[in-house]
Amino acid sequence: MITVYQDSEIESFLQRFQSRRQEIGVEVEAAVREILRDVEKLGDAALYTYAGKFDRVPLEEIGLLVPESQLQAAHKNLDPSLLQALRSARENIARFHSRAVPQSWMSWEADGIILGQRLLPLDRVGIYVPGGRAAYPSSLLMGVVPAQVAGVREIVITTPCDGNGNIHATILAAAWELGIRQVYRVGGAQAVAALAYGTQTIPRVDKIVGPGNIYVATAKKMVYGTTGIDMVAGPSEVVVVADETADPAYIAADLLAQAEHDPLASAILITPSRELARATAGQLNRLAAPLPRKSIIAEALRHYGALLISKDLHEAAALSNRLAPEHLGLHLDDPWRWLPAFVCAGAIFLGHHSPEAVGDYWAGPNHILPTNGSARFASPLRTEDFLRASSLVCYTQEGLTKASPFIQQFAASEGLLAHAQSVTIRVK
Repeated sequence: MITVYQDSEIESFLQRFQSRRQEIGVEVEAAVREILRDVEKLGDAALYTYAGKFDRVPLEEIGLLVPESQLQAAHKNLDPSLLQALRSARENIARFHSRAVPQSWMSWEADGIILGQRLLPLDRVGIYVPGGRAAYPSSLLMGVVPAQVAGVREIVITTPCDGNGNIHATILAAAWELGIRQVYRVGGAQAVAALAYGTQTIPRVDKIVGPGNIYVATAKKMVYGTTGIDMVAGPSEVVVVADETADPAYIAADLLAQAEHDPLASAILITPSRELARATAGQLNRLAAPLPRKSIIAEALRHYGALLISKDLHEAAALSNRLAPEHLGLHLDDPWRWLPAFVCAGAIFLGHHSPEAVGDYWAGPNHILPTNGSARFASPLRTEDFLRASSLVCYTQEGLTKASPFIQQFAASEGLLAHAQSVTIRVK
């Protein structure tokens, strides 16, 4: 089910793994471009056409917008214990993201100069909630709650429906609980296009956030510039770095939790202990056997799973940083001691009792994370992603006069004399 690599074999695996990043999107780019063009030109009509073509859903008859009565009914009929879990998770997510809200500021400098930065929330945001293999109310929470903390005025949701036009009741109930009243039955690249360009029914948004399949990710990449996006997300991934104190069953459970997402998901253990790697392989087979998604797990582990035997924990950290994983689990005796060595990861789970699932559903940090190695330069979805900043510059006559010679030097060096003139005309 999963292969062990060591020494020079590790390098060959890493090269093959990196090719996974380049494969994604190439084969679907032409199809996505056509969808984007059609939706931009035809609006709702294109959405109806693609719903019939891809999902056999008569959306023109059913309607794109889910009636509020359906949202309310789903909320009313939701299992009370699940509703309480949603509410508690919402509180945890809001509490975490509230701690990181940046503030506008101003600074009064010499000569009466005022400098500053003004932060304002985006007006309208679209949250893409994936569907298909499962319902993901957690992704709805992770997209909506930080936007609400930031103060976004209008939040709309798009999510795929089944062949009858139905959306999973948990998604509808979570939307109602969060006060969202615009839920649209559309998924895939066409949903991204609708949010980016607007249609007769779906409003154009300032930013699109949320994970999705390869078509969604490719569409987000292609509409960036027309609208904002959070990131271009790829298949889910986890790296576990473990020493001899780790429990192989815990490691296996964390690898399986990631592998069950998608056949393209990646689950990798890095450890200097051959014994631990061997034991983990055994636990993977044992724990996967009763799982309903074991065929997906098997495919993911066969293609993009690995047990890497490092020389020591220093090399393990270097390999992890090279992979820059979405999720990083440190199953170490003293994870806080080793934390400074791990500098590229979307979310880091420290210690033997911090499974990745606690971050997916409960802890509060966002589970919409950079993938495909983009944790080298990208960050999790945060409250500031829903804010826009404007710099504030206010100079006095005295301040401008003092700065004038230096500004003129810069302008002259760049051959932009009109720039210099805009200053000198004020200070003569």
